[in-house]
Amino acid sequence: MEQPVQPTPVQPTPAAAGESADFASGAKILSIGIASTGIFTFAYLVGGSRLLDRANYSRLSICWAVMYVILCVIYRPIEQLLSRTIADRQARGKSGHILRTPAIIQASFAALFLIVAFALRHQITSGLFKGSTLLFWILVTGVTAYGASYFARGWLAGHKRFALYGALVFLESTSRFMFPVAVAIGIGSGLGVIAWGMAAAPFASLCVIPFAFGRVRTQVGREVEVADAAREGPAHRAIEEAATDLSLRHGGGFAAAVVAIMASEQTLMNAGVLIVALSAGGGTITSGLAGFVFNVLLIVRAPLQLFQAIQTSILPHLAGMEARESNDEFRRAIRLTLIVIASFAALVALGLLAIGPFVMRTVLGAHGYSYDRYGLALVGIGMGLHLCSGALNQALLARSRHAAAARAWLISATVFVLFVALHLIHGEVWGVEVGYFVSTALLAAMLWVLYSRTRPIRSPGKGTNTPAAE
Repeated sequence: MEQPVQPTPVQPTPAAAGESADFASGAKILSIGIASTGIFTFAYLVGGSRLLDRANYSRLSICWAVMYVILCVIYRPIEQLLSRTIADRQARGKSGHILRTPAIIQASFAALFLIVAFALRHQITSGLFKGSTLLFWILVTGVTAYGASYFARGWLAGHKRFALYGALVFLESTSRFMFPVAVAIGIGSGLGVIAWGMAAAPFASLCVIPFAFGRVRTQVGREVEVADAAREGPAHRAIEEAATDLSLRHGGGFAAAVVAIMASEQTLMNAGVLIVALSAGGGTITSGLAGFVFNVLLIVRAPLQLFQAIQTSILPHLAGMEARESNDEFRRAIRLTLIVIASFAALVALGLLAIGPFVMRTVLGAHGYSYDRYGLALVGIGMGLHLCSGALNQALLARSRHAAAARAWLISATVFVLFVALHLIHGEVWGVEVGYFVSTALLAAMLWVLYSRTRPIRSPGKGTNTPAAE
């Protein structure tokens, strides 16, 4: 009897042999660009801390926190969706682009933000910004402009154009830093000038886009050649079944899960500041304690910004390996990333234990409060757990376990909010520090269990196994 024809496994494209080298090179380029970005971002906040009084620095901190919570929640999911989908399609030999669905989702998120912002304009202006209409317009302008910037980031990451990605975020941070510099040298003065840097930065970052479009024709030609070659082989049917075009339903599901992940991550980074701000001084946001807690959590923000280089490059890298079914390489990349993060976090924690209070006080000032070396070291360990969770999260996204990962992040964020809001530890600053450590430890444990139990996705006809049902 005639045996049924088995589909041939998906074979790597010629470019796959250099994929690991491309990932290492891309991560290195991004690390340099984003490290510089982190330095200028840190300098921007230091400038605000030094040039403004306690009340205005707290307003600046709140505006920064609110803006970047919103950006990460409504725009980072589309960046990740574009990055993962473009890399997956290229690894499978698919030509063309999938911009329509992500653009629809991103535009919907932006429109929803504008509707909510203007509906709550009075509450935002009088409550969060203590009557500052200027900060409201900075928030609205900045969030709207960043929509194009984050969309460009996803497109650049998916096509592995990491040099341009690094240039984009570098231009963003340096242009923002120019505003406190202007105040320092006397060109301008006050909170308004420094805060406008947050709204101007995304416009400056888009200067790299013409350079990206200059290479579109070459890239498209290569994609078409790869797709034509794939159609000549017996694997074509399997490839087409495994790499269907991005639908609004599938893209929306992925984006919704990453929205939950980003919202949870921003809760871990910013909820402590907001809770302390609302509980201090009868509920006002002008208490210097909010700015002090914000400074403590800069220990988390600076490394997380640097880690964006790894996050940005590792997701398309992992998606490509998953498409080619390179499970050993997949696990090796995750293992190496976790080892590097753990080593880095250990060094940071030891440094904070030894000289943390002196460095923090010298660089950022204390605003009338004192830094506790043990609390800072605990935040440093939590930062390492947070970064490890980010790496495991990218592995789960690459294997389509986004819904399960989102549940773990939501649980961790809820634990953190309850821990701080219920004052389970005496002292508001100490409560934020311990709560952050406990929540990130829980998150890392949950994501590790998910990752350990997740099997690689197999192409149709291979006989095994898609990830467990979400």
